[in-house]
Amino acid sequence: MSKQKPAYKRILLKLSGEALQGENDRGIDFKEVRVIAQQIKEVSELGIELAVVVGGGNIFRGKEAASEGVDHSMADYIGMLATVINSLVLQDILEKLGVHTRVQTAIGMQELAEPYIRRRAIRHLEKGRVVIFGGGTGNPYFTTDTTAALRAIEINAEVVLKATKVDGVFTEDPKINRAAKKYEKLNYMEVLKKRLGVMDATAISLCMDHKLPIVVFNLLTKGNIKKVVMGERVGTRVTA
Repeated sequence: MSKQKPAYKRILLKLSGEALQGENDRGIDFKEVRVIAQQIKEVSELGIELAVVVGGGNIFRGKEAASEGVDHSMADYIGMLATVINSLVLQDILEKLGVHTRVQTAIGMQELAEPYIRRRAIRHLEKGRVVIFGGGTGNPYFTTDTTAALRAIEINAEVVLKATKVDGVFTEDPKINRAAKKYEKLNYMEVLKKRLGVMDATAISLCMDHKLPIVVFNLLTKGNIKKVVMGERVGTRVTA
């Protein structure tokens, strides 16, 4: 009896900065990062080509800084630097687990990471390396959700896996209203019209234009990344 094959060959995993802070109010919970890194390792060992985009909200929130009077563009650039910090932490822990990685940044910092070059990123993926994209798009006013959609399209990923702290997309916040119902499937227009907050509107529009599916799932449930890539019904799927 043959083993089940993964449902995807190349994926992009979107992690929020908050995923790395664990139960802390801010900063990085290294134990939590190790748990996430172990899940990434399991998926990589299946032969799946895996890219990651990490947010920076656990270190610096550009919107909050802008609301306090910091220039919006400057606040976004600082936020981009926070994503690089998270990317380097994730890289180091993955490497210690024996996973070969590369960090590429949209903002030049050659002493720490490679510059983002699309063809080089694809070549790393083909060689089995996990590629972590830091620095956002390199431009202010774009979220890391949009970065994830953009990079996924550029590297020809088959799906965006959006990691969250709940089991998918709900009619309301399930932490506030336990009666909230989970959506099993959605299309892009439903997400936009209902303002469901899966990803920002720019990211959803990019995925819609390129027919790139999104799977929203609970990262806190161990093994969920592997379940998604193996085609199991986990979370909420957003498609055309």
